[in-house]
Amino acid sequence: MSETYDVVIVGGGAAGLSAALVLARARRRVAVVDGGAPRNAPAEHMHGFLSRDGMAPAALLAAGVAEVVGYGAEVIDDVVIDAGAASDDYTLRLGRGGSLRARRVVVATGLRDELPELPGVRERWGRDVLHCPYCHGYEVRDQPIGVLGGREPGAVARAVHLALLLPQWSQDVIFFPHTMTLSDGDRAQLDARGVRVLEGEVARFVVDDVLRGVELSDGRAVPRTAMFVAPTFRANDALLVALGCAFDDAGWVVTDPTGRTSVPGVWAAGNVGNPAAQVISAAGAGSTAAIAINGDLVMADLGVPAR
Repeated sequence: MSETYDVVIVGGGAAGLSAALVLARARRRVAVVDGGAPRNAPAEHMHGFLSRDGMAPAALLAAGVAEVVGYGAEVIDDVVIDAGAASDDYTLRLGRGGSLRARRVVVATGLRDELPELPGVRERWGRDVLHCPYCHGYEVRDQPIGVLGGREPGAVARAVHLALLLPQWSQDVIFFPHTMTLSDGDRAQLDARGVRVLEGEVARFVVDDVLRGVELSDGRAVPRTAMFVAPTFRANDALLVALGCAFDDAGWVVTDPTGRTSVPGVWAAGNVGNPAAQVISAAGAGSTAAIAINGDLVMADLGVPAR
């Protein structure tokens, strides 16, 4: 027989653990299922989280697990490989065997970053190859910074946006269009912000323990101590698909402001539904979802159907 919970939360990052904390304190029976592969694992520190600025991501998660377990929630080291719904009852099948039943489900499985396939990018990802100036800009302030362009449509716009932001942190910013073609408008904006544009396809990021710079395909070497790239964001949304949730034209799950999806009783929180969410906003989304879910369960106990 499978265990039955008020709420099963799939994903034990900031969003999932925050939801678990609120619900456990509301004396709900809660399980968090997490496979232990957080998106920000490569980063040594996280920033912009009030009272936790500079904390290691792993330390935040360890503290969160201890808190939710202390209030009676269960944390299960596993992954959910399939899910089905029948009225007010959801069945989640686990990768290591067995299943869980839940009255409500929170999907907080995050996203994955698809990185440019260039030598040196993965080796230094989250250290001196970065994607978010709000997360890492202060740590590389006043350094020689580069921004990598590319061909993928969404990444093109994000790369130019990154380059326009970064002069707030350094006056030495070079934009490498790489395989993309800049519009006249983009060039004018970059020039107005003092960002230099260096044409030529990038062959590799030069790494010698740390990032040293960029080598172009014609052999030119450009010293840089930090590079910003715009990865393609891919939501880990297989569970939302399996449950039949609606998605928008851009491929992201449709939710209301609390994270409620189109499927009754299913919520999404954090990066799985919002690629722009930082750790602190993902945590807030988890809390918001939890409060809405608790109210929804109260109404269900009064005979009001899930919506």
